[in-house]
Amino acid sequence: MDEVSTVGIDLAKSVFQVHGSGSDGSVVIRKKLRRDQVLAFFAQLPRCVVAMEACASAHYWAREIAALGHDTRLIPPAYVKPFVKRQKNDMADAEAICEAAQRPTMRFVQGKSAQSQASAVVFRTRDLLVRQRTQLINALRGHLTEFGYIVRQGMGHVSKLVDLVQDPTSDIPDEARPVLVIMAESFQALQSQITLLDREIAARAKADPVAKRLMTIPGVGPVVATALVALAPAASTFKRGRDFAAWLGLVPRQHSSGGKERLGRTTKMGERSLRRLLILGASSAAKVAARNPDKAGAWLAGMLARKPRMLVTVALANKMARIVWALTAHGGSYRAPAVAA
Repeated sequence: MDEVSTVGIDLAKSVFQVHGSGSDGSVVIRKKLRRDQVLAFFAQLPRCVVAMEACASAHYWAREIAALGHDTRLIPPAYVKPFVKRQKNDMADAEAICEAAQRPTMRFVQGKSAQSQASAVVFRTRDLLVRQRTQLINALRGHLTEFGYIVRQGMGHVSKLVDLVQDPTSDIPDEARPVLVIMAESFQALQSQITLLDREIAARAKADPVAKRLMTIPGVGPVVATALVALAPAASTFKRGRDFAAWLGLVPRQHSSGGKERLGRTTKMGERSLRRLLILGASSAAKVAARNPDKAGAWLAGMLARKPRMLVTVALANKMARIVWALTAHGGSYRAPAVAA
């Protein structure tokens, strides 16, 4: 085992597969480990590079194995797949991870601390509750449509759905009313829980100096700012703002060949929660600019005049991502560009 230089580990719930190779690429270790054997196995190994796919529990294992003195590296699963030989199994996956980790041009995922992962829980929970709230709204709207009640779309009109269900004078069938009341009460409970989470996020935004600076950007509120602080990698991970925008998936997908550039839809790579929040913030800023074109910047006003609204929204989200990187990398607050006389 003294010859081991790189170890690839295929993570699982109970049984882990380990593949170790020497500096010359020769196979040194092929072994299955139970969950309670993993740390003991790496504790008796000499210092080496331990690679794993950036999947569920990967950051936890990276922290635990790094505490034993090893150099841990996380690889995106899409970058490991080309190294899998023929059959797909745990042994082949571990070998592919080990092989990928030895490539000099391989890109790795930055490991997260336990505190960083804990800060992201509030956003994951809020997303879950918002999705459940949307499902309940759609279900209420669909059921009431069957009884002839039509209500306009939008959160501002959901209260009318609840009032219809709770109104004893409405002609909703008695067989359906108790069930619809349960759905309405569930919606109200979710709404109150989301409000509590929004208050928690707003309090964190006020207490964090970086989040306060990010909120000076038009379209970036407390939710977006604190999500960027909690979920985005360090600014030093990227060389420039456009690299950060590309990581978020806010750039066109390339399919170029023969010197001809072919650009398609956005790649939608990276952290989808951040991408969605930035697009929502950009959508809000674009709506404000459309209502008050005199107060909008020259770039945004010109784009809105020439291009479709959704295209402008994604382009603005891309621009916001670059501004976010600039503020986190170099400090300072956002300053609106001067309007030409």
